[in-house]
Amino acid sequence: MDVLTQNFSLYGKGFLGTVLLTVYASLLALALGILMAAFRVAPVASLRAFGTVWVTVLRNTPLTLLFFAVMLGLPRFGLVLPFTVFAVLALGCYTSAFICEAVRAGINTVPVGQGEAARSLGMTFDQTLGAVVLPQAFRSVIPPIGSTLIALAKNSAIAGSFSVTELLGTYKPLNEMGYSIIWSFVWIAVGYLIVTLAISAIFSLLERRWGVPR
Repeated sequence: MDVLTQNFSLYGKGFLGTVLLTVYASLLALALGILMAAFRVAPVASLRAFGTVWVTVLRNTPLTLLFFAVMLGLPRFGLVLPFTVFAVLALGCYTSAFICEAVRAGINTVPVGQGEAARSLGMTFDQTLGAVVLPQAFRSVIPPIGSTLIALAKNSAIAGSFSVTELLGTYKPLNEMGYSIIWSFVWIAVGYLIVTLAISAIFSLLERRWGVPR
């Protein structure tokens, strides 16, 4: 218990870093994921191709390799940003591919007649998707999106290896100060458990409120 009480501020800083990283990356992943899902079902071939390439490349690229590409590659093109922003970009883009597939699967559960009826009323593709299809698809994709964002929270641990303040990175100074590495990791695990349980609770509430009855 001493390792926690004597280093509460250090743990707190790392915990806050993990929470912020998870929140910002989740927002980016949701925005990009929904956009890519719209591209993948769009009537324009070039948009469908772009969405397919985006998902295929990111889903089959190791996240650590993506971190290296963002952290080391983007500055070579003159884009110099704080490491935290780079971490949000890497996590958000990577997770967006999985969000995209979850949303696309939800779109496929909506009866085709819904879209046809909307088009017969003169609604455009954007209007049909935003006002008719996505609201219905949202109900069926709450559980998979929740699971994906829980995975994002755990994947944020990789950012600690790239000089980003987050929970897992707290073990380094604690180890240097001579604290037991086992207990250091126990409290780190508790911190991640709090984050993932919070996400799970939020999506459980959403599912009870809007989810498809099973």
